[in-house]
Amino acid sequence: MTARNKSIATYLLIALAGVALGWLLFGRGSSETVHNHAAEAAGAHEYTCSMHPQIRQQEPGKCPICGMDLVAVSSGSRSASQANPYVLEMTPEAVALANIQTTVVGTASTENELQLSGTIQQNEERVSSITARFPGRVERLFVNSMGQQVRQGERLASVYSPELISAQRELQEAAKARELMPELHEAARTKLRLLGITNSQIQRIENSSELITSFDIYASASGVVTERLVATGDYVTTGSPMFTVANLNSVWVVLDAYESNLAQVQQGASLNFTAPGIPGKNFTAKVKFITPVLITGTRAVQVRAEVANPGNQLRPGMFVNATMQTAAKKEQSGLTVPRSAVLWTGKRSVVYVKIDNLEKPAFEMREVILGPQLGESYTIESGLSAGEEVVTNGVFAVDGAAQLSGNYSMMTAPVATTVTVPEAFQNQFAALVAHYFTLKNALVASDVAAARKAAGSFLATLGQVDRSLLEPETHNRWMEIIPPMKLNAEAIQKLQDLEKQRIAFSPLSDNLIAAVELFGVQQQVAYKQTCPMADNDAGAFWLSEQKEIRNPYFGEAMLSCGDTEKTYRPMATPAKSPEDSKQGHQH
Repeated sequence: MTARNKSIATYLLIALAGVALGWLLFGRGSSETVHNHAAEAAGAHEYTCSMHPQIRQQEPGKCPICGMDLVAVSSGSRSASQANPYVLEMTPEAVALANIQTTVVGTASTENELQLSGTIQQNEERVSSITARFPGRVERLFVNSMGQQVRQGERLASVYSPELISAQRELQEAAKARELMPELHEAARTKLRLLGITNSQIQRIENSSELITSFDIYASASGVVTERLVATGDYVTTGSPMFTVANLNSVWVVLDAYESNLAQVQQGASLNFTAPGIPGKNFTAKVKFITPVLITGTRAVQVRAEVANPGNQLRPGMFVNATMQTAAKKEQSGLTVPRSAVLWTGKRSVVYVKIDNLEKPAFEMREVILGPQLGESYTIESGLSAGEEVVTNGVFAVDGAAQLSGNYSMMTAPVATTVTVPEAFQNQFAALVAHYFTLKNALVASDVAAARKAAGSFLATLGQVDRSLLEPETHNRWMEIIPPMKLNAEAIQKLQDLEKQRIAFSPLSDNLIAAVELFGVQQQVAYKQTCPMADNDAGAFWLSEQKEIRNPYFGEAMLSCGDTEKTYRPMATPAKSPEDSKQGHQH
């Protein structure tokens, strides 16, 4: 082999060796990487229905409820706030696209006003029905259209009646024998009077040998003809309605007051109203009647007021907007939120609260208890605090995003873990929690004597809680919690050593927290807090009435050491507060 051929062979061997080495170093790793990415992609999604978010599947398909295509839901890594099912994180771009706006919840002094809408209707007390007093055929109409003004006694129609002709003949025959049979003569006159014939007409019939073939129908009241129920040539029977006449000098204002507003409405209340058809004009009236039965379809009662209508400006059928002075106190101080902030399912009311101090915009779903509606706002009885911000524009976009993200939403609420107990027990339990807070604050202050005294008060209150008020199953669960609380409270009361008091405080706190999980809180917000360094780094919990960390296990030595893990609000379902979840370990 020549030197040139040897060189070529050498280069070929080197190239093949490089390819083999590259495959060993990079080819196998690339295939593994591709495989891993595929595995991640396969496991990175689950699928849900946008209309029924409770449906969850691991692969695409159809919703078994509505048949819609399932959409992918990302199940990748989530931040601490995203791990909380009550909170939804959004990108700034998504917030801007949905035009999400918030309003600060504040303490407002609300006037006693209620906004209602309704219509102008005829005053039914001033509606007259003109009926046929005798059978016959309509020969002529003097009122041919609805809306025509008529006066009392004005002629409306002329009717030919064979029955009246017979009655006239009876009268004429009886008149001839009135001297012999005056009773018969008077009976004949009475018969004609009952048929609507006037005395002058009866006298004319008696004095004439001719018969009146057509009799006129007259308006019994002045007003506007709102119905014409006959036409020329129609045959009418006795009592058949022919015309309806309404006096529009007085009309009704009929407003819809919904079930939630009933406590604010009372008879005699003053109201001001306007009609879009009469711009710049304000009208006043007083509530005269409230219907005693709710309308099933609208869940509302009708509130009725009567108002004078000179010149017939207010026309039946007009829409009106009214402001009613309600039965509430003149001024009522409390929290209010705009109506647009509240999502109402019929069973519960939900708002979305903006969460501060996070890298991305985040919103917490919060269940609230609504008070009366005042104008365009709702009063809030519980669930919010002054200064918090609620979503008032784009709230449906936030709720929809929460559903698709698998978070709790308006339609997918968590199962309540608290039980309903009588109000008397709630008050007794609230007093027990208050004495616990006193004990906790004594340990924060490292005050042994104050802790002993507070433990004694806690024990006395625990003995006064009436467990007979509870249902059997709840009673049994409460009876399991009482002994360890009592044992550790007695230990704190007896001990003179601060550190030993703090050791006994930990199991006492654990059991009180279990009781709060069972019964909830009724009068104030409570925070479940923890310090991982307490109990020789094993960690310990406590319950606090304030959000700021005040560590009862170390006092001044490590006063702010701890995290807030959960927030209990005075509601049926204690919700984990996203702004409190994992705020970072503080020292």
